[in-house]
Amino acid sequence: MNIIIFGPPGAGKGTQAKNLVEKLNSFQVSTGDMLREEIKKDTEIGKKIINSMNEGKFVEDEIVNNLLQKIIFDSNKKNKLIFDGYPRTINQAKNLESLLNKSNQKIDYIFFLNVNKDSIIKRIERRKVLEKRSDDDANTILKRYDTYMSITKPVLDYYSKNHNFHEIDGSMEINDIYQKIEEILKV
Repeated sequence: MNIIIFGPPGAGKGTQAKNLVEKLNSFQVSTGDMLREEIKKDTEIGKKIINSMNEGKFVEDEIVNNLLQKIIFDSNKKNKLIFDGYPRTINQAKNLESLLNKSNQKIDYIFFLNVNKDSIIKRIERRKVLEKRSDDDANTILKRYDTYMSITKPVLDYYSKNHNFHEIDGSMEINDIYQKIEEILKV
């Protein structure tokens, strides 16, 4: 089973993806984690990524798509992918569909964790302290939130027409969100 979890920065996508990975014996595909790993390695790609992130912009599709392709075609991960915050643009959505089709896979469920800006700011402040994330300062988060909402809206519209699209109140407690997801998945 392949799943997409959407939501603005700080919505809890990663937490819910980790819960599902354990429950379903799947693999989390976090483009954020993949990008932070490139930054950590201090590669040329990593330098481009940090510049985009610091400006509150999304990283170029080409970079993300190349990193993603390796995961999708890994036979050990086939039909066991939990996409955490990807795709973020229509181009990425179409690329994902194409890669999944080429590897005889599909998306089974799409979840949108809808959270307002005030709740996001509170969560990010907590996460910054707990996880010591350098990309979690308030101004950057507000830029990323606004960018997310404007750029990702077409992707949400694109997927919301699907029978497997589910919007969930992301301001609920973590366990309540997870319980709602489990109800939908019937697991």
